Amino acid sequence: MPLGIAVAAIALGAASITGGLADRDRKNQEAAASQSAAAIPTCEVTDRNSLVPPSGALLGVNLNLEAKPLAQYAADLGHKPAVSVSFADFPYTEQERTHLQQAAAQIRADGHIMLLTLEPKQGLAAVTRDVISDLVKDLGSINSQGVPVIVRLAHEMNGSWYPWSQQPLEYRDMFTRVADAVHTGVPGSAMMWAPNYAGGYPFAGGQFEAKAGSADFAALDTDHDGAITMADDPYAPYYPGDGAVDWVGMSLYHWGAKYPWGENEIPEANKFADQLTGNYVGANGDDTLLPDFYSVYGKDHNKPVAIPETAALYNPTAGGAAEIDIKRTWWEQVFSAQAHAQFPNLKMINWFEWDKNEVEVNGRIDWTTTNSPAIRGAFTTALPDWLHYGTGTTCRPAG
Repeated sequence: MPLGIAVAAIALGAASITGGLADRDRKNQEAAASQSAAAIPTCEVTDRNSLVPPSGALLGVNLNLEAKPLAQYAADLGHKPAVSVSFADFPYTEQERTHLQQAAAQIRADGHIMLLTLEPKQGLAAVTRDVISDLVKDLGSINSQGVPVIVRLAHEMNGSWYPWSQQPLEYRDMFTRVADAVHTGVPGSAMMWAPNYAGGYPFAGGQFEAKAGSADFAALDTDHDGAITMADDPYAPYYPGDGAVDWVGMSLYHWGAKYPWGENEIPEANKFADQLTGNYVGANGDDTLLPDFYSVYGKDHNKPVAIPETAALYNPTAGGAAEIDIKRTWWEQVFSAQAHAQFPNLKMINWFEWDKNEVEVNGRIDWTTTNSPAIRGAFTTALPDWLHYGTGTTCRPAG
């Protein structure tokens, strides 16, 4: 129940129970309750540009809300996260719509921004005008509760494993249609374009890789040599344009130093920065350098850059390096003063806080930093002062 309504209910209940109160006193109480509610500002979010901090970065989390509520994570972290990641099919079911509203309620109390990852698992053609219209209505509803939304739409589109993969022509059209509707209809929501880190591009052999001879294949063959290889630009053909994109994002993980994954290995020096700038050559089996994602999209296109997900692999059943050494080495890179100075447009960092089975490893991987007291203590101590956190919302919904 919103605070203002609760105050009014308490006042009215008290007047009813104490029936001997004078009518004047009752009216005074009702007026006071009304003024109290009016004094609480409405929650409606109306400016997507205000989501970008002028300096520093938002610290958020990709959390298994069924295993740990956001309130518990905030207590463990010692801060309310500025961003909480949610996933839904697109179009989504009524059950998923309910889950999004439930997630929004948790974020309203113990966070700030929802990063909503929408996955068009039925293919790009399923994103119809009606589907987009329904999304705009739902975003408006969430915004009116005081929760801004950044929509990460059809992420990892340059991979080969999703039904929306490697279809740059249709993808850009779909993204632009959604972005136009969101920008027009929900000023408290923003759009994020987030390709997969391109080490290993074009990820040959995936179910949805571009077919030779297709228009999409021709668009992806940026060096016009008749093949799609790591020599082709793995990002630019998928970019929908500056007008459609508010944020750019790339998830960066430490899976290990070499393939196959599953061994407990210390992250190589400067790995995080090298991945973000295209200079990392480990683990890919190829010395080809990638485009500098940060410079091209963060600086040249002047977009706020997000790391929607990051973490370091720890396999509890394997030997090798210790959990604390692996994870601490990674977060020291992510949160380093060097990274802060080198990447001023880096405006969001979300930790992947899951303990789950990974098909790439065929086993359980613990990516978390708050479940173990020792890891949690080291992680929270390492958080730099340039990070921004959530404050929760104490206002009543608009309308």
